[in-house]
Amino acid sequence: GHTRPLTQIKYNTEGDLLFTAGKDRSVNVWFADNGERLGTYDGHNGVVWNIDPTYDSRLLLTCSGDYSAKIWDVQTGKILENLDYDCPVKSCGFSYSARDFFIVTDALGGKSPPEIMFYDTRDSRQMGRNEPWRRINVQSKTSKLTTAIWGPHSQILITGQDNGDLCHYQPKTGDRVTVSSGHHTHRINDLQIGREGRLLISAGKDQYARLFDPFSLEPLKDYKNDRPVNSAAIHPFKDHIILGGGQEAMDVTTTAGKVGKFEAKFFHMIFEEEFGRVKGHFGPINTLAFHPDGKSYSSGGEEGYVRIHHLDDNYLNFQFEQ
Repeated sequence: GHTRPLTQIKYNTEGDLLFTAGKDRSVNVWFADNGERLGTYDGHNGVVWNIDPTYDSRLLLTCSGDYSAKIWDVQTGKILENLDYDCPVKSCGFSYSARDFFIVTDALGGKSPPEIMFYDTRDSRQMGRNEPWRRINVQSKTSKLTTAIWGPHSQILITGQDNGDLCHYQPKTGDRVTVSSGHHTHRINDLQIGREGRLLISAGKDQYARLFDPFSLEPLKDYKNDRPVNSAAIHPFKDHIILGGGQEAMDVTTTAGKVGKFEAKFFHMIFEEEFGRVKGHFGPINTLAFHPDGKSYSSGGEEGYVRIHHLDDNYLNFQFEQ
């Protein structure tokens, strides 16, 4: 499937499809149940950083280091819209209704500040002319955006930065309305929403995953790892958190899998205690996602493998001792 490190994996709403992106320029789609590959979306000429399917699995949004974002027809693999920029595109995402989507560009050599752009999918002129209905210049000389995700009900955008800050941006006004500082001390690698938008989890290079209230960005819980955390996810219905990461990629070739701490770790959401580990990857875990039904999860690693893990009855029936 992939010949280079994975950057993101994401299930569709029903959970029957798994989309994966990597540094090998390809985007793949798989049957989530058995791991059979359905197809590949070829068209990017650089690392694909972010992917997002619509709620009805009709469209797929991708963004890449080749200075472009694309909208694909999921069924046929045809490129429907191509958006070109003057710098790499780091994050993207459809709103819940798929009426809007956002694009986040990266700063290039300090020549232009990173931007957040919002487009209306119902207005083809916005995409054809590359004229978003809202454009926000992110003026920050001390930190840059590393990841972004829609907040609850797609009413606000939540961003993570390389200094550990979390921010709220209001699309309607273009204002930065909330800043949450001091909870992460290093780069935020991943943000994921869970429990119908009521919880937010962050994964940081400071070896912590943290649970936040997505409305106020107030911290709720901390989960300590002994290596940088690249990704973390919230179980759909159990009070469980999964996180993955590992030693820095540049040191992987000199380290055995056990020493490199490449396991996925399960924590109890409330008690903050680790209760399980899953081995398998022989490089850092870069991205994680729970299946919408909570009976399996998938992980993507630095070594280029996607692993689909089916959770057994012992886990599904497990009750944490009070």
